Amino acid sequence: MRRKLSLACAGAALALSTALSACGLGGADPATTAAPVSQIPELKADQQVSIVFESYNFGQAGAWTDTFNELITKFTAAHPNIKVTPQKPQGNSANPATDTVSSLQSQLATGNPPDVAQLGFSELDFTVNQLKAAPLDDLVGKDAVQKNFDGAKYPYAKTARGLGDWSGKTYGVPFVFSTPVLYYNAALFTAASLDPAKPPTTWAEVEQAASAIKAKTGKEGAYVDCLTKSAKDWCFQSIVRSNGGRVISEDRKTLSFADAPVVEAVTTMQGMVRSGAMPNRTQQQGTEGFARGDLGMIVESSALQGTFGKGLKENLRAAALPAFAGKPVVPTNSGASLFVFAKDQAKQRAGWELIKFLTSEEAYTVISTKIGYLPLRTELVNDPAGLKPWADKNPLIKPNLEQLARMEPWVSFPGDSYVQVRDGMMSAVENAVFQGADPKTTLQAKQDEVAKLIPGGGK
Repeated sequence: MRRKLSLACAGAALALSTALSACGLGGADPATTAAPVSQIPELKADQQVSIVFESYNFGQAGAWTDTFNELITKFTAAHPNIKVTPQKPQGNSANPATDTVSSLQSQLATGNPPDVAQLGFSELDFTVNQLKAAPLDDLVGKDAVQKNFDGAKYPYAKTARGLGDWSGKTYGVPFVFSTPVLYYNAALFTAASLDPAKPPTTWAEVEQAASAIKAKTGKEGAYVDCLTKSAKDWCFQSIVRSNGGRVISEDRKTLSFADAPVVEAVTTMQGMVRSGAMPNRTQQQGTEGFARGDLGMIVESSALQGTFGKGLKENLRAAALPAFAGKPVVPTNSGASLFVFAKDQAKQRAGWELIKFLTSEEAYTVISTKIGYLPLRTELVNDPAGLKPWADKNPLIKPNLEQLARMEPWVSFPGDSYVQVRDGMMSAVENAVFQGADPKTTLQAKQDEVAKLIPGGGK
């Protein structure tokens, strides 16, 4: 959902004032953006307001729902006049994050959308231009939006600031965030005569270590949760970029996921399945297997760090995303922003108050320690009164922090049919990696098929 920016808009501190507006990636046609709205008044102290907050983190077992319920309780205590009803997206997907847009579309069609919604970074184009999220700069003023980013004590990382921006306005506030991490089970490494202090740094080393774990322990080797339709494409884009490829051209006009670097990356992943180093599993089977201790390694978002930690405890370790030999790793980001869809001014104001709280220093302290997401107010990890004690005892956060300097944003496909393009690409990847289809012909056929869904033809 963006282009070359980092922590979701680019690599390190590339001064990004103009690039950050491209975090939506590719400025929108002015005719399609939402019209300005009136600045909303503050709530009166005794003004009772009820709002609905839709988040894919609700309804997921374990750390997610428990943590978000804790945050809502804290918010209500600080704002007793605002009642928040949380809900998960409508749908039955194993991964609720895949239901966010269709859920919102259905509720918008009936005139009863949630007042605040959490939507993925790759949805920004569609969220602004089709779902018509309210521009926060217009609702509360640019100064108020900037004040929230500046924070009470610690500002947002500069590379995260513009991830919810489109055509010069802030529509969403970046909320939860991760880079791809190689998690591994130290006990299985030891049992396989591998050194837990020296995790694999390349994909070739991952395959070798995975084969050793399978041969010596009877457990499965490594699962890369970046290669199925249900995984979406945020992590796959990192694998592709790390091999020098792109899934779409930099101007977001031409599909390129059938180009040689992409085919080569997919062929490498297919090779691990064929060798037995990677099991043929669904996303859910892979994550559950690792959490049980039945899998030696998994490439995953830090969103599952809390879940993995409960099962593996001190045996859970983390390392940076592996590299293709001789090439730099280019991490991309997962995660989402918070948007306002309420039409009533009181609900809009209450929604803004909720967003401010959920992106505060207090909230990030809870979110990072209990889920594992990277705190976008990154200086919290250096504050003895903030996250430093936890970060010192939990080195699992370090790969995420260290990968920020090489970060490029998760790029969205343009147009109203972006989901079909993304899902079509990932279905082709899944078919090649796990079903043995020829990577080159499979990716090319799918690219030719979905190119017509890209504005201008995608070629």
